[in-house]
Amino acid sequence: MENKSYTKHFIFLSILLVVLFFVNISFGSVNIPLKEIINTITGGTSSKESWETIILNFRLPKAITAVLVGSGLSICGLLMQTLFKNPLAGPFVLGISSGASLGVAILILGSSVFGGLLATNLISNWSLPIAASLGAFLVLSAVIIAANRVKNTMSILIIGLMFGSLTSAIISVLSYFSEATQIKQYLFWSFGSLGNLSWNELLVFIIIYCIGIISTLSIIKPLNSYLLGENYAKSLGINIKKSRNIILLITSLLTGVITSFSGPIAFIGLAVPHITRLVFSTSNHKILIPGVAIFGAIILLICDVIAQLPTSEFTLPINAITSLFGAPVVIWLLIRKKKVFV
Repeated sequence: MENKSYTKHFIFLSILLVVLFFVNISFGSVNIPLKEIINTITGGTSSKESWETIILNFRLPKAITAVLVGSGLSICGLLMQTLFKNPLAGPFVLGISSGASLGVAILILGSSVFGGLLATNLISNWSLPIAASLGAFLVLSAVIIAANRVKNTMSILIIGLMFGSLTSAIISVLSYFSEATQIKQYLFWSFGSLGNLSWNELLVFIIIYCIGIISTLSIIKPLNSYLLGENYAKSLGINIKKSRNIILLITSLLTGVITSFSGPIAFIGLAVPHITRLVFSTSNHKILIPGVAIFGAIILLICDVIAQLPTSEFTLPINAITSLFGAPVVIWLLIRKKKVFV
C-alpha cells in the first residue's frame, strides 16, 4: 500500500514536471503557443522563424539547465544533510561553491591586482566555467585531504565553512582593488543564470551530471545506514571512510559543475530535501533521491518562470527568486520545532 502511494506521488510529480517544462519554454518576453513548441522540438517547422530560433537556441537549453541545476542541487543538499545529520546543511557547506566563485573572481577582478595575462578580456564562453571549475577543484582537493586526516564528520563541516570564509575574504580583497565595471560583471555572475549555456556547454554539463547521479544511486545503502549513526553503519560492513569520501566527491562534482555553468544558486539544495521528506514521509533514500530530484527540477522551473516576468522584457536574478522561496521554508521548519528527519 505504501509503495502504491509513492507510485502515485511520482506519477503526479512527473506529469507536473513535464507540464512546467513546456510552460517554462512558452513564457518569456514573447509568449509562444504550446503547439508551436511541440512542433519545433519534434523536428517540425514553426509558423514563425523567430519562434524556432528562440525555442531551440535559448529557451529549450535554459529549461534543460533548470532541470539539471534544480535536481542536482537538491540531491547534493540531501547528501550533505544525511552525511552531517544537520538539517541546515546544504550543497555549499563544503566551500566548493566559494572555490568556484574565487576562480571567477580571479579571472574577472584579478586584472586590477595581477595585470598581465588577466588584463585581457574573457577569451571565450568557456573561460568562466573553466575558472570556476579550477577554483572548485582546488577547494575540493583541500577538503578531501582534510577529510582523510580527521575522524569526526562534523569537523569536515567546520573545515568546509572555514574554506568558504577564506575564499570570501580573498574575493573581498580583489573587489576592493577592482574597477566598478569589473565588480559589476562579477556581481551579475553571482546572481546566477540558467540561460547562458550553448548546446556544447550543455552537453558537457549533462555528461558530468549523469556521472554524479549514477554514482549517487550506487550509495543508497550507506546513506540509509548513516541515518542511524556511524557505529551502526560499521556494524553493517559499511566502510565509513570510503563511503564518506564518495559522498564528498559526488557533492563536490555536482556542486562544482552547477556553479561553474550557472553561478551560485541559493536555497534550492537546502529547502527541497525537507519538502520532499514532508511529502513522502520517509527517510529511505531509495525514495528520497528521485523525489528530491523531481521536486528540485519543478521548483527551479517555477522560479525561472517567475524570474522571466512573462510578457516583460526584464528578467529578475534567479538567485533572488530562489531565496524568496527558500528562506521562508527554512524559517518555517525552524519555527515548527519538530524533527526534520523522519
